Amino acid sequence: PFWLGGHPFYIFLFRQFFLTLPVELEEAARVDGASTFHTFFKIILPLCKPVLATVTVFSIMLHWNDFIGPLIYLNSKENRTLALGIALFRREVGGTDWNLFMAASMIMVAPMIAIFFAAQRMFVSGIALTGLAGR
Repeated sequence: PFWLGGHPFYIFLFRQFFLTLPVELEEAARVDGASTFHTFFKIILPLCKPVLATVTVFSIMLHWNDFIGPLIYLNSKENRTLALGIALFRREVGGTDWNLFMAASMIMVAPMIAIFFAAQRMFVSGIALTGLAGR
């Protein structure tokens, strides 16, 4: 399962991002006497904010829009997610009452839009910093 070891796409994103970081940063920290943990937490991790924001937004979107997982595990109507609620609402009504269906869809999409705009600054800074590796 993805919650044990991570989604392969996220691992690929982290790997590609770490390849763009210059090795000289780690070497300079080691010459200055920093331990491996100190180098990671004080130098590498602050540079990883763009990739962390990207993986966070993608992970939230993946779990927010998950349909099959909650459909398999949830039995009561009280614990339904919005994705399940919209699908079951559409099935119960019979025909599609488009105004209600679109209102429910907007309620489901609004938090994702807010999260994206909150993390947009990190996306832009990640794109701007990508070319600075000198490779």
